[in-house]
Amino acid sequence: MAERDKMNSSTSGGIHVVGICGSIRPGSYTRIALTEALAGAAANGAVTQLIDLREYRLPFVTATDGPEQESADVVRLRSDVRSADGIILATPEYHGSFSGVLKNAIDLMGFEEFEGKMLGLVGVSGGRMGASDALNVLRSVGRALRAWVLPQQVSIPDASSVFDEGGHISDPRLGKRLRDTGALVARFATVHKWATADEFVQLWQKAPENPGGDAR
Repeated sequence: MAERDKMNSSTSGGIHVVGICGSIRPGSYTRIALTEALAGAAANGAVTQLIDLREYRLPFVTATDGPEQESADVVRLRSDVRSADGIILATPEYHGSFSGVLKNAIDLMGFEEFEGKMLGLVGVSGGRMGASDALNVLRSVGRALRAWVLPQQVSIPDASSVFDEGGHISDPRLGKRLRDTGALVARFATVHKWATADEFVQLWQKAPENPGGDAR
């Protein structure tokens, strides 16, 4: 059964935010960062769920209508994401792009899961340049799926220097930035769900611009 880390708030108002972890490595820094971002969403009124792809037996995609779409875990993944108002995608950067496991998971889904949803991005890199390349590709994917991709994103360079041996974030500024990103996903999801279209557009246009600078 898939692991579901759910954090509730008495002021949830029916907002649901899922985080999809694009790393299946034990002790993944990406998972730690995603958990922190989800904590920010929960603190701002969302019910959250961490989708750990290690817990889903996903076949490789062959076509949008291929037989793998009938797989029980594919159906479950699509249902979990479809139920969300906001999504946070977290990935390690591999060779200038996001992880293959996350790419396959996204390719097994489509507009029904992403269209009109708030989408936050978190990237983790072992190198000094951060994960901006991976996040830029994910941003394009989010737009292709007609999601509202938040301007703010978190690119984490030198991952081994900002996570301690106990699996905690040692840089308080990074922790805050991750929580702020999760909070923005929850806030815009709330506005998108309950406000008028004009109110949402006005708030969206005032969102802070962030072309993916490193979280240092």
